[in-house]
Amino acid sequence: MKKKNKVATRREVIRNLLKGAGYLGMGGFTWGAYVEEAKSEPFILRPPGAISENKFVQACVKCGACVEACPYDTLKLAVPGDKKPVGTPFMEPRKVACEMCPDIPCVPVCPSGALDLKSLLTYDKDLSKERMDINKARMGVAIVDTQTCVAFWGIQCDICYRACPLMDKAIKLNYEKNERTGKHAYLRPVVDRDYCTGCGLCENACITEKASIIVLPRELVSGEAGDHYLKNWEPNDEERLKDKAVPEQKQEKKISNKALNYLNGDWEDI
Repeated sequence: MKKKNKVATRREVIRNLLKGAGYLGMGGFTWGAYVEEAKSEPFILRPPGAISENKFVQACVKCGACVEACPYDTLKLAVPGDKKPVGTPFMEPRKVACEMCPDIPCVPVCPSGALDLKSLLTYDKDLSKERMDINKARMGVAIVDTQTCVAFWGIQCDICYRACPLMDKAIKLNYEKNERTGKHAYLRPVVDRDYCTGCGLCENACITEKASIIVLPRELVSGEAGDHYLKNWEPNDEERLKDKAVPEQKQEKKISNKALNYLNGDWEDI
């Protein structure tokens, strides 16, 4: 009888070990899938006030409070298969755009700081205090595909321009004569990234089968000229360079002085 119990016990131990190995393998597989989800999609649009993507993923506690607060179901929580960090909020403007709520209900409810309320504050002179301003949101920036946008073909379309809540600021129409007909004008949309909030209302409204104007994360489409370039039409632009002398420029000036001395017959500096 005792021998039988020992055999049963051994079988039970082996069975439990196999179960544990299976759970461990499944856990590793699931974790690997989550990691793969986080790496596979760089084009993620976050709610208003979102901090930089790397910091956002670290700060977001995946509570879903912002998603619950959104009255238009614009925000969704990523699930396995979305190719985004699971549990984090995102939006797809082509399906549902941000409606630019004046009270921005999705941001104040964030408990972790992943959505930065301070970045959306502006000083109201009439109220003599700060208030939330959805126009300061920088969820992304709209980019126009000039190859497929029918306005660039000469077909009159201004739907993205009309859909923009910051019309004539975030999106303007560039009027150009149509040389082919000599009678009509091109009404080509141009996006000003300084005003574009990335709400996606233009992408949502676009008439082409696949949107010819799409919103992308700013860090992926924004260039940087560098501090050593000047905007000559802005009188105060040189102020930026006072404390940012470029070593290459100093060296070039030094060489130029030597060359000048050489031409003037001053051989001591050579």
